[in-house]
Amino acid sequence: MSERLAIDGGRPVRERFLIFGSPDIREPEIQEVVETLRGGWPGTGPRVARFEEAFKSYIGCRHAVALNSCTAGLHLSMIALGVRPGDEVITTPLTFVATVNSIVHVGARPVFADVDRRTMNIDPRAVAERLSGSTRAVVPVHFAGRPCDMTAIEALVRPRGIRILEDAAHAVEASHRGRKVGAIGDCTAFSFYVNKNMITVEGGMVTTDSDEIASWVKVAGLHGMSKDAWKRFGDEGYRHYSVHFPGFKYNMMDMQAAIGLHQLARVEEGWRRRREIWGRYRSAFAELPLFLPDEPEPDDRHAYHLFVLLADLDHLATDRDGILSALQAENIGTGVHYTAVHLHPYYRETYGFARGDFPNAEFISDRTLSIPFSTKLTDADVEDVIAAVRKVFLAYAR
Repeated sequence: MSERLAIDGGRPVRERFLIFGSPDIREPEIQEVVETLRGGWPGTGPRVARFEEAFKSYIGCRHAVALNSCTAGLHLSMIALGVRPGDEVITTPLTFVATVNSIVHVGARPVFADVDRRTMNIDPRAVAERLSGSTRAVVPVHFAGRPCDMTAIEALVRPRGIRILEDAAHAVEASHRGRKVGAIGDCTAFSFYVNKNMITVEGGMVTTDSDEIASWVKVAGLHGMSKDAWKRFGDEGYRHYSVHFPGFKYNMMDMQAAIGLHQLARVEEGWRRRREIWGRYRSAFAELPLFLPDEPEPDDRHAYHLFVLLADLDHLATDRDGILSALQAENIGTGVHYTAVHLHPYYRETYGFARGDFPNAEFISDRTLSIPFSTKLTDADVEDVIAAVRKVFLAYAR
């Protein structure tokens, strides 16, 4: 007989709520932020430049430009790659809306290609079906940290002159067949949002091997001013700035970079810890009525950003939202990654998308739930997550 669920009046697995995606912030970054504040200039300055250099070195690319969000990076990259009103941009419907919103912001039309149900990444075969004479770019999203099949995507689009913008919001540590994510596409946007593998609380980065793209993104991200405009308040003497075009306010601050410098220094340590938790979860949940994420391809490196479960609705007496509610009652935070973008009201009403258009993305969207997977988790926290997931799925099993 299964244990009584907390949602039905039973005792919860935990007394204190375990926040989903709570960041692992330690003393070195706290002290770096304090020093930044005491230094008299917490805005864009030398720490941002140091962070860009360190990140560029980690990725192995020619340029890294720090911005205030991954969304800003996607937006500027779209423009830099020549995406204009009337163009089509192919991407996945299984992503956060920022990916697709960025396409809309430049006046282009989002074209969805369905995902592979096993990897949850955009399916190159579906991309091939969506290519047209109006396709300007493809935006593969490395979902949950699993790298897309970039070899297949490149083979499809490079001969046609179509640009590649990688959405690597989940994939700082990922690589595909020995090539680092961030050094494959024409440019790549990363996220350092508060629940990511490494954070600056809010923030992002664009990487590229193109001098022209990097220069444009840097200038465009700070009002269109000359790229060293932040130095005008330094001790090298006043510098007049010049505005080359009406840009955006997308720059990263030194206060954010102060956190990022130490987060980046621990990124491999964090990757090893999440890989360990990944293995413990897969072993503990193997016999439950759910679908586990596949292991990465042999030649790929998974970034292990999210641990996503798919509820096996054919063998459960509730739906996905029922599972979410029950886990919340056990004091385990959860996430949903994602409601497929084409099902959101704006995209349905504006572009005529409907349920049934992308069946694999919808299958995942209806069943997906993410469980705590941060390096902040103690071994006791991990055991609580395991206990709660087992308790809930066994209670609803049929």
